[in-house]
Amino acid sequence: MPGELMSSDIKSEKTELREAAIKMRNALEKDNKVDYDCEIESRVIAHKSFIYADAVFTYVSTEKEVDTLGLIHAAWAVGKTVAVPKCDRESNVMIFYVIKSMDDLKPGYFGILEPDEKKCEPAQSTANSLCIVPGLCFDAEGYRIGYGKGYYDRFLKSFNGISVGLCYSSGVKLKLPRGDYDVPVNIVSTERYLREIVR
Repeated sequence: MPGELMSSDIKSEKTELREAAIKMRNALEKDNKVDYDCEIESRVIAHKSFIYADAVFTYVSTEKEVDTLGLIHAAWAVGKTVAVPKCDRESNVMIFYVIKSMDDLKPGYFGILEPDEKKCEPAQSTANSLCIVPGLCFDAEGYRIGYGKGYYDRFLKSFNGISVGLCYSSGVKLKLPRGDYDVPVNIVSTERYLREIVR
């Protein structure tokens, strides 16, 4: 993250954790991943943060990430607004846009699906919004290891609602290294449990 205060030791430790988590995630058997994703999705959908949310801000999952397509369709099925991110890699800013169907998405950077700005309007978060946050690792205080670009930390800093991190239980640690600009989530959901973070 530009301007982030982080020692070289913390950066190095984060890099090692990131690489190990990616390797472990990529080694998941396909059938196990499907089962894990269904468990994670079910826990989130049954939680009050999802039930009472007016809008769900969520990433569109890639093949190896915790799947969010079920969450997106579940949100639409009960009339919730769904917003997904588009990342500007020059300014390092992530903006969420409202989508009303999968047809509102188009391939972007590295083929990752993102909102078509010609079809979609920017989304505004409220106290009744829920943000689904991807992570390679999360710890007991809700801090995370992502892909190292800081998009979600910047977004969550001004997000008004509740944030839920999705992660496989193999990526959960007791405590992760953190920089001054890292922003923790409120809830972590894995295939084994959903845990609200008490602060």
